[in-house]
Amino acid sequence: MQEKKEVRKMIKQFRDAATDAEVAAMSSKVADFIVSIPEFQKAECVYAYIDYNHEVMTDEIISRAWAAGKRVAVPKVVGKDLIWYYITKFEDVESGYMGIREPKTTLPEAHETDAFFVMPGVAFDRAHHRVGYGGGFYDRYLEKPNTHYKAALAFEFQILDTVPFEAHDILPDAIVSEKAIY
Repeated sequence: MQEKKEVRKMIKQFRDAATDAEVAAMSSKVADFIVSIPEFQKAECVYAYIDYNHEVMTDEIISRAWAAGKRVAVPKVVGKDLIWYYITKFEDVESGYMGIREPKTTLPEAHETDAFFVMPGVAFDRAHHRVGYGGGFYDRYLEKPNTHYKAALAFEFQILDTVPFEAHDILPDAIVSEKAIY
């Protein structure tokens, strides 16, 4: 656990050092890669996190999914779980858990099991191991039966040679940065 804390601290420093303009430019390149993935193109629904605090920004991915006629669902933290809701416009979200934008609970719940799934993380390695934020929300959600294609978004500085991992960690199918799809 100490190793994960050290990785989280190091990556937070990199994220804090990035300017808003750099984050936006790199995020746009990530979005270009995401929409080029065949699984994204075939998907009828996209599950996407809503970015917070210099994560890879997801608004462009969400907008491009809508433009392609896809349904979009975003998560809300409820206790220790993520509940997903369909959104059709950015006004469907409001400030929620830890100040992160979350869907309004008046929206329809999403229960897809075969979506293109966009996931966040703190750090990754090229073997697709992932260090999350420590809450376990995504691992708990992804333990449920599904055939989601899981794409983790990261800036290149979040991809390390190795990251600490545990046997039960759920690995993304791809890691997408502003430079490549791993």
